Amino acid sequence: MIRAAVLSLALAVAPLAALAQADPAAIARRAAAQLDQAARDLAEAEGSRNRIAALTQTVRAYEAGLSALREGLRQANRREADIRARFDRESARLGGLLAALQTMQGSPEALLLLHPSGAIGTARSGMILSDVTPAVLAEVTELRTDLGEIATLRALQASAAETLQSGLSGVQKARTRLATAISDRVDLPRRMTEDAEQMQRLIESTETLEGFASGLTVLPEDDIARDLPDFAQAQGDLRLPVRGRVIAGFEQSDAAGVRRPGLLIATAPGALVTAPWPATIRYRGPLLDYGNVMILEPATGYLMVLAGMEQVYGDTGQVIPADTPVGLMGGNGSPDLAGFDAPMRDEDGKTQQETLYIELRDGPDPMDPALWFRMDEE
Repeated sequence: MIRAAVLSLALAVAPLAALAQADPAAIARRAAAQLDQAARDLAEAEGSRNRIAALTQTVRAYEAGLSALREGLRQANRREADIRARFDRESARLGGLLAALQTMQGSPEALLLLHPSGAIGTARSGMILSDVTPAVLAEVTELRTDLGEIATLRALQASAAETLQSGLSGVQKARTRLATAISDRVDLPRRMTEDAEQMQRLIESTETLEGFASGLTVLPEDDIARDLPDFAQAQGDLRLPVRGRVIAGFEQSDAAGVRRPGLLIATAPGALVTAPWPATIRYRGPLLDYGNVMILEPATGYLMVLAGMEQVYGDTGQVIPADTPVGLMGGNGSPDLAGFDAPMRDEDGKTQQETLYIELRDGPDPMDPALWFRMDEE
């Protein structure tokens, strides 16, 4: 009863304006601004001379805004949990002290003098209470402020729902328009690659991704290949093909204990994957248990393997510019607000996430991609 009364009083008089600059709210406001700008970019992309480049940037803008919104909501939930835990710890103790003070305040003065130790005990009790009361009131004021912050965080979460729905709808439109623009593209140069029967035999005989990549013959030099920029000069300066975070490095074990000669990147559902460098598409399609695989040849003798996508774009033999979309990650549903700020979990409670595998090879030898990509970017 005391706790409920303290909670109701604190919420009623909480100073909300003082919390307007709280970090989660600031992050959410920036995210909303990013998503608004992405919506304007989407409207303008249709009239752009290079629709694919414009739509690619629009999708990335949506991804950045949604990622910022996710972080703001995650911080808001974490902050609310911390405040509620503190309130649970302190409210019962402070409620008891407040009740004692209220009882003493309403008691007759003669009764307060009847201390078991006599007048001296009564005097000491009075001095102790006079010292305790300001501290108790200060703690109550802090709790009241914290509870006001909870109200602000709840308002933030409510307003984020509309922003989230708009952002998810916008990014889905942008992805659909991007896929259409890519399928309509007819201006890319094309190189001769393995014939269909040869490729099918290689797919049927391969048992590992390494074996499949090694089985791809090097394309002969031609005018198109000679026009491509020097890939060796790109070492250390390549942009990661997808927005995300590295969860397993070169020859490091992943969550399943598997060691691979590449990078494993955790991504958001439906994340856009782009080519880090101008390259020839050597293979695109399903392979083994890697989902859809895209194998690019950025220069003679080099291969870049991107595995784990749900959709892949382009045709074998096409020579694509840097930053060209090559696919989308899976899990491209529309999560609701309740699940947006935390990783999805399976029936066993384990975290679910989309993962892109990146492998870089020089002839038959795998190379550490961390030496080629800017690893400080997300």
